[in-house]
Amino acid sequence: MTFNERLVALRKKRGLTQKALAEACGMHTTQVQRYESGETQPTLEALRKLALGLHCSADLLVFDKDERGPDEDLRLQFEAVTQFTPEEKMVAKAVIESLILKHDSSRFSRAS
Repeated sequence: MTFNERLVALRKKRGLTQKALAEACGMHTTQVQRYESGETQPTLEALRKLALGLHCSADLLVFDKDERGPDEDLRLQFEAVTQFTPEEKMVAKAVIESLILKHDSSRFSRAS
């Protein structure tokens, strides 16, 4: 799904007209129409305003449903982590961050 299709779908899901969304975002209705038609793409600031006006994350507007999630082979593990206590989540996060740092450092040292 393209950005403009996601924008239209989210606006309709929230029960907003183009005019109501434009007012919630502090922009002109014609600008919302241009985004929805695919005629133009929003700036970062406009994207921020649209996300705030739609009460959603900018990720929801920009990315498809499974585009940013974990790979299928890690999905179950990440779902299991959601059941952890706050302390266990902190440990899991620290382990993942250390693995990412280790990966990045080895990747950069190979590139040198």
